[in-house]
Amino acid sequence: MAVLLVVHHSPSPTLAELLEAALAGARDPDITGVEVRVRPALVCSPAEALEADGYLLGTPANIGYMSGALKHWFDQLLYLRSGDLLRRPYGLYVHGGSDTTGAVRSVEGAASAMGLRRVRPPVEVTGPVTKAAREACADLGALVAAELMDDD
Repeated sequence: MAVLLVVHHSPSPTLAELLEAALAGARDPDITGVEVRVRPALVCSPAEALEADGYLLGTPANIGYMSGALKHWFDQLLYLRSGDLLRRPYGLYVHGGSDTTGAVRSVEGAASAMGLRRVRPPVEVTGPVTKAAREACADLGALVAAELMDDD
């Protein structure tokens, strides 16, 4: 069974809401053969990253950058053997008060350095969470999970 690892930093009710929406999409009953594992970024180990076949990443935009927690997770992955994560798919959702540009750029730069493959543009949410934002996160979760489904 394929493993989708959801690595997130959700310190606010807003980010918790986006996480729940993304998980609902990833756990859609039409998606089979994919186990969804959820880990806060600060406690997710490199071993867990290696066990996964794909990643769904969630972060706030903090001072124009990804959260320190998600940065910590990426920093740990630097010590893996080169190519261990090559071409594994990932998706990203980001919440910011008014801007997400720097956070998206920082995550995409780190993911690229790790050799990860983005499956769609990030879901960027500013301000309060809307129905459209929840739906976009659910769609993102479903898309990344579906990417891992066995073609049989």
